[in-house]
Amino acid sequence: MLLQKKKISVSIGLFFSSILLSTGVQAQIALPSDYGQKIGDVVVSASRSGTELRDMTQNTSVITSEDIANSPNQTVDQILKNQSSVFLNDQPYYLKDPTGQSLNVRGLGNARTLVLIDGVPANDAMYGTVQWNLVPLSAVEDVELIRGGVSNLYGNMGMGGVINITTKGISDNKGEISGSYGTWNTSNIAASKEFAVNEVLKLRISADAFNTDGYVQQATISPATVYPQGKTLQGATKAQAAPLQPGMGPEAANSSNVRMQGDLKFSADTAAFFNLGYHTMQNLPQGGYNIASKTSEETTFSAGVVSKLNADEKLQANAYYEWTSLWQQNVSQNPSYGANSVVTVGTPYISANYNNPYSTIGASAQYSKNIKDFAIDQFIASVDGRQVAASNLTNQLSTTGANTGVAYAQGSQQFYGLMGQLKSKAVDIPLQTTLSARLDQWNSQIPTYYVAGANGANPTYTNAPNQTVYKFSPNLGLLYNATKELDFRAAAYQGFHAPGLNNQIRSYGTVTSFNAANPNLTPENMTGYEIGTDYRWNSGFVQVTGFNANLSNAIYAATATQAQIQAYCSTCTAGSIYGNNQSLQSRGLEFQGRYDFDTKWAMDATYTHTNTILTWTGAGVSSVTNPLNSQIGGVPQNMGSAGITYVPFNKTSLNANVRYVGNSWMDTQHQLPVPAYATVGARINHEVTPGTTVFLSAVNLLNRNYISYAAATSQTSYIIGQPQTITVGARVVF
Repeated sequence: MLLQKKKISVSIGLFFSSILLSTGVQAQIALPSDYGQKIGDVVVSASRSGTELRDMTQNTSVITSEDIANSPNQTVDQILKNQSSVFLNDQPYYLKDPTGQSLNVRGLGNARTLVLIDGVPANDAMYGTVQWNLVPLSAVEDVELIRGGVSNLYGNMGMGGVINITTKGISDNKGEISGSYGTWNTSNIAASKEFAVNEVLKLRISADAFNTDGYVQQATISPATVYPQGKTLQGATKAQAAPLQPGMGPEAANSSNVRMQGDLKFSADTAAFFNLGYHTMQNLPQGGYNIASKTSEETTFSAGVVSKLNADEKLQANAYYEWTSLWQQNVSQNPSYGANSVVTVGTPYISANYNNPYSTIGASAQYSKNIKDFAIDQFIASVDGRQVAASNLTNQLSTTGANTGVAYAQGSQQFYGLMGQLKSKAVDIPLQTTLSARLDQWNSQIPTYYVAGANGANPTYTNAPNQTVYKFSPNLGLLYNATKELDFRAAAYQGFHAPGLNNQIRSYGTVTSFNAANPNLTPENMTGYEIGTDYRWNSGFVQVTGFNANLSNAIYAATATQAQIQAYCSTCTAGSIYGNNQSLQSRGLEFQGRYDFDTKWAMDATYTHTNTILTWTGAGVSSVTNPLNSQIGGVPQNMGSAGITYVPFNKTSLNANVRYVGNSWMDTQHQLPVPAYATVGARINHEVTPGTTVFLSAVNLLNRNYISYAAATSQTSYIIGQPQTITVGARVVF
């Protein structure tokens, strides 16, 4: 991957990305007179080939430092949610289960899109979810989003696309302090200091801390006001009160990061970098039960070197390591019975705890060559390897705290990839062709897997054979420049996604309802294509893209027979087991646009229309709760956003936006509707001095009470979107 966007670039392993040296965010907005000038030097580092934004063959967006500075939202995930085809609901990541901080692009489902932070995967090695807490918004320089299959570039996790988060680069001896405080006692403080040690080495040490009391998520408004099936002791049903049960409270959370980063310049042609970080996060389980907690600790390290062999050749090598420990407690309600034996209230208790230590290690090398005398303009070849390893210990607990069951497993996966890419621009016609392909080998090993009774008694062992699977991921992209302003693009691709270790090794439940992991799962497959057009003129742009993707061999927890369950737990009588037992299709239309009225006014807009349906289900998948040709739960068909920016003075900017989410369902059976909603946000920035900026932002400015969309199968899972949140903050550069 050749990065020319700022000053220096490096790529990394199976997850090639970049470190960019750049300037900080300024409060004022310089609206350009020529939009082409604005994107002229924007190179998409996630493309791995130094491709300019205007030359991308797949629908690509770049959220700039200017965009980040103008957004009312205070976390990376909530800024991303307004991008077309990004399905992130209106609930900040820190209020979600750490194993549920998911990302869905183009309706293809969670844990199927790769997220990078300075070359290190932010996808959790165990669950595939996204660890948004690893980087505070104050450290982010820009965010790239390539939609559609990128397994040809990155292998696993690249079915839905790639999001590349780049942090600010290191300059000379600069220091920075930023802080904010807002509603729900939410505070965020970050500090960094750079040191130019000598002409070779530059360092930056940074730290940040976040804390919030959170808010109560459980919705008490229609349609989440009544449980549909309240059970009595006699088996009859009776409606119950809304899903606010005893012990529920605000979703408090806190996190911290400490990082040391370094840039080394050995010569005019050779440079290197390293990053070392320690990260923590703690929050309460869903429902805000303060009797339990969820805690993660993570250590990250990455390093790389890039050397320019000559004017046309470049060689890069990189490595990274991550280690994480996750401790989690789940809470259930111990029911109580009122008059006529009707369930009236519950007493919360810790029903399970589990511990997950896991790690990732990877390395890569890449060679790039620009060719001037042949039909091929650029050639890239790379090789990489990565291993993820994890273990899971689950303890099931009774209402008295007694251990009623134990599940333990450990496993690892190895990925080895070989990638090649050719780029060519025709001489006689303005046509650019990009052909890339990648061959991956996936190995799975589950040496230990058992389920036992109380305190680990009478374990049932499962012997899982080792697996080796090869995957070929091609991609053909075409870009036709009809005029200076207008182009047409198309891409066709194939991708895959290996099963998550959580699906392979994390079992949990009781003898009457047991959820079994399946060590024999195989990778999911995707084929897709997209066609789009871009029109850019002096004052803005319009982009329209249509896409189609077919996902087969998808993983789903299907109802298990007693024989299937007892293969994993000899005393269990019913439950579910993960299997490759679904196929789905996602089709849609994406729109992005911007118009700069003049040097003071600008407007942005996005729109997404997505149809995602099941096309096949296997054994154990209920045709009632999972009907074919029905919009799947958690994917609204229509979403859109619009924002306007006003610069009344050179050092002051005002931004307002509206987000619209159409009617949707939490479930594919369409029994749990989510009404359409719209929210308004606003932000004011002001530069007090050249090194000091202040801001005031409001999320859900009108304090709308609404239910945010999500995927679930129970009415108890309805959650409210983020209430009105006012934040004031400042940033000082010295």
